[in-house]
Amino acid sequence: MHIVEASITRFMEGVEVKRIDKMLSRNYEPARFILEWQGRGPIILFRVEGAEQDSVSNLIDTRRKLYKALGVGSDIEAYKRLLDAISNPQGLLRASTPELREAKEGLLSLPAIRFYEKEGGPYISSGIFVACLDDVCNASIHRIMVLSRDKGLVRIVPRHLWRLYKTAVERGEDLPVTIIVGVNPLVLLSAALSPPYGVFELEVASRLLGGLECYDSPIHGNPVPLGASAVIEARLTREMGDEGPYVDALMTYDRVRKQPFLHVDGVYLNLDEPTHVVMGGGLEHAILMGFPREAQVWESVSRVVPRVHKVRLTPASGGWLHAIISIDKVHDGDGKNAIMAAFTGHPSLKHVVVVDGDVDPDDPFQVEWAIATRFQADRDLVLVKNARGSTLDPSGREGLVAKMGLDATKPLNAGLEYERGRIPRG
Repeated sequence: MHIVEASITRFMEGVEVKRIDKMLSRNYEPARFILEWQGRGPIILFRVEGAEQDSVSNLIDTRRKLYKALGVGSDIEAYKRLLDAISNPQGLLRASTPELREAKEGLLSLPAIRFYEKEGGPYISSGIFVACLDDVCNASIHRIMVLSRDKGLVRIVPRHLWRLYKTAVERGEDLPVTIIVGVNPLVLLSAALSPPYGVFELEVASRLLGGLECYDSPIHGNPVPLGASAVIEARLTREMGDEGPYVDALMTYDRVRKQPFLHVDGVYLNLDEPTHVVMGGGLEHAILMGFPREAQVWESVSRVVPRVHKVRLTPASGGWLHAIISIDKVHDGDGKNAIMAAFTGHPSLKHVVVVDGDVDPDDPFQVEWAIATRFQADRDLVLVKNARGSTLDPSGREGLVAKMGLDATKPLNAGLEYERGRIPRG
């Protein structure tokens, strides 16, 4: 079998895989296995009842796997690779259409799963929506609440796909979309970005991969990466319905909203490849959402301080609302400047903790120690009231939140009392 660069199978070479031998119910069972194995090393491979292909999950649930995909060995190298790809996207390569088989049961031939007990229905969670209109193409990830073999509801946030959709609606038209399920994680990571309007995320992926071969989708003619495991040809219609609830990155239920109906024209399968399942609120979801924003925060903070050691958007905040940043200072105001730069680099941030380079942001114990010993609220706290934040935050009010930054760095003239005791090796 010819394995192409954009396939999941190619990425899985050299990575431990854990096969789940039993057939899994669409209700909750995949979620239990994803939760059990996430962060432990292996990719899990399983089959969901009714699905015509195997599925994988925990594909990039750790930094080790993500950095393997990027071909890098450090945070800084990873951030620079991603930022370079956004600034210098690479054109797509043309490929012939591979042999695809039409799915027997439409959307129900794919792993539509109910992950949590109060969700509104089974979901396809990792679909990359590709849409082209007026010479602008966009690729972004959106969940599909599956209603039947040829109908679903799609959550669209007010970004670029929404802009294309609204343009089509204003013309009295539906928006043709091609949905890709199951592809190399760098394509998925690129689709999780929010580059400037007009930058095509598949061309960002092409830069990261050193070239991306694509063919025209069977009905709408949108570009599809060679190696994709499933291709859904559909239309986002002008009809709206109740989508949700759905557990999103913060492990809270995203509320029910009026969202567009998806009318499916055809589902086509590459039976040589597994599909991909991403569980809302899982570690893989946090990395896909958070890592691109880490790169943006690193770039923004690097403009105001001499060195940024690490940026971490924490898993407990969905890889979205909380950042821990370690820096080197040359002025005592650098910690506060870093806080403000972080809010600029990722406007959805709610809380930021800035620490010195001797504190590891990956160790919550060290971070709490820095807050306990190097922070005083009357002089080291930055508070911004009524700022635009994330709509994912249930404690916000109409998107307005209070943002807080903690400068937990020691003074430049700090003495021995600020140092952490260390036991020398024998």
